Amino acid sequence: MRLVRGAWKLLVGIKDGLVLLLMLLFFGALFAVLSARPNPAAVKDGALVLNIDGMIVEQPSEADPFASLGGGEAVREYRMRDLVRALDAAKDDARVKVVVLDLDRFMGGYPAVVSEVAAAVGRVRAAKKPVLAYATAYTDSSYLLAANASEIWVHPIGGTLFSGPGGSRLYYKGLIDKLGVNTHVYKVGKFKSAVEPYLLTGQSPEAKAANEALYGAIFGQWQEAVVKARPKAKLGDTINRPDALIVASNGDIALANERAGLIDKRGDRLAFGKRVAEIAGVDAGKSAGSYKSIKLANWLEANPVAKTGDEIGVITVAGEIIDGKAGPGMAAGDTIADLLLKGLAEKKLKALVVRVDSPGGSVLASERIRQAILQAKAQKLPVVVSMGGLAASGGYWVSMPADVIFAEPNTITGSIGIFGIIPTFENTLAKIGVTSDGVKTTPLTGQPDIYAGTNAVTDRILQAGIEQGYRRFIGLVAASRKMTPQRVDEIGQGRVWDGGTARQLGLVDRFGNLDAAIAEAAKRAKLDPAKVHAVYLEKEPSWFETMVAGFFAGGGDEEEEAAPESGGDLYARIAADRRAVFGQALGDAKRLAMGSSMQARCLECGSFGPAAGTVRADARLIDLVLAKVGL
Repeated sequence: MRLVRGAWKLLVGIKDGLVLLLMLLFFGALFAVLSARPNPAAVKDGALVLNIDGMIVEQPSEADPFASLGGGEAVREYRMRDLVRALDAAKDDARVKVVVLDLDRFMGGYPAVVSEVAAAVGRVRAAKKPVLAYATAYTDSSYLLAANASEIWVHPIGGTLFSGPGGSRLYYKGLIDKLGVNTHVYKVGKFKSAVEPYLLTGQSPEAKAANEALYGAIFGQWQEAVVKARPKAKLGDTINRPDALIVASNGDIALANERAGLIDKRGDRLAFGKRVAEIAGVDAGKSAGSYKSIKLANWLEANPVAKTGDEIGVITVAGEIIDGKAGPGMAAGDTIADLLLKGLAEKKLKALVVRVDSPGGSVLASERIRQAILQAKAQKLPVVVSMGGLAASGGYWVSMPADVIFAEPNTITGSIGIFGIIPTFENTLAKIGVTSDGVKTTPLTGQPDIYAGTNAVTDRILQAGIEQGYRRFIGLVAASRKMTPQRVDEIGQGRVWDGGTARQLGLVDRFGNLDAAIAEAAKRAKLDPAKVHAVYLEKEPSWFETMVAGFFAGGGDEEEEAAPESGGDLYARIAADRRAVFGQALGDAKRLAMGSSMQARCLECGSFGPAAGTVRADARLIDLVLAKVGL
């Protein structure tokens, strides 16, 4: 009996402990949420600090608050329009004495997205307000932001080298053959190179020529933007003769950068902080190098999006287009269609703007989104498409209902083509003595058979389906762009174009950003663009999601006030880039194993900006594999 009483007391103690733990977690989370909530009243005179320690994206992915529990680190994402709004509000506000760009841990973004923020930085400088940029080592994309600043600082043992877009990618034909995997590819388009890594040992001549033209156009636009923002920079020498400049500076990359006019000052973070304090004021009572600062979250809260006037709906198609439902960061067909149809039913929208930032994906999901957009046209609403960093393949598919398409010169678009991949493992199994057999009642029984391979009937059906899908694609483009199908086929074939060339070809109507697209939508609705506001049709996070995210975020963005000493020197930057390449290889393997639907997807798009979801999902796996191979 004494044993039973003891066991009972133990169970009661465990129960009480669990209840206490849950209460502590609940109140801790509640405190974190309340502490993390932006406070516009906290905005005082000082420096507006943009510590962009992550990627600039069109639409941040759905946060995973438990990512850090497994030892990984979630990649932070900053919404482009938030940064632009913060900068535009800062340029004429007397409380902001200086804007600080902390780019030590900046991870880039697609060219058009980064260019939009760079232009906003330039507007602040044009308003005669100081903008100071700092990094240990600049990348191509971070330097485009910094070039628009008033002063560019770099760490004395840091520096920057410009690599330009491009580089190597992996081709798996040899490995696939050794493993005995039979890759069945069904495609249309001689430039549809998304399948080439599984079929070839290197780029096809067509893909190589197309990529050289695309990369050359994008890099040329980057150079023009940098030279315009910083005319004194000897950009040509830095790009074409980096070794000569660095050797002439005895290997001191930062000194070479200064001599080439790329930077203004060499100094560590302490010296940089003291320089900012000269303008913004010293933050009394804190360590040396501290200065009065304004947090980005508080600043955005103090400068909310306008909500007066008529409503222009904005639906965002950002990320890989997939079937079904998903959170932000993935363009799930059902989710986006439901949000749009709900907005059309419940809101008094006068026009619709479709903001596209996607490399494509599922044809079925792309068509689901397109049909939802057509419902806006059925209600006689003007429809304007605004292409962001990329709108290729399926991203172009969803753009076709537009009355007019806006893009940027460095938007990546086109890739009008379709493909499908099915791997089978009959030869792989044979290598280890495993065979398959069974009864078939029709030519399609068990097809496609991943154990025994596909048969000729299945191959003909699947290829015919892909060809029909391509004919439908070019037919829709022809009707939308007022071209003949033959002309669309000539500029299609899966080829990717930069925005400037796409405009010349008639795939895009005008150059302009999202604001230009909203203004055009207002004009087409016979409204004054100055008297409308955007209504973003997106899912708001629930109170529980906000609470959990706030708890695991640790109470806000304190790192804006006290950033780490360094985000890594030039060599650390190079290593990080190589990890991203390895992550792309993992993505290739995943697509081969799991890609089951007809795809309208752009392979080349990944070379210009990392896919946030892939970086987050694969980060721990990448670290594990690299550790195993000793990298």
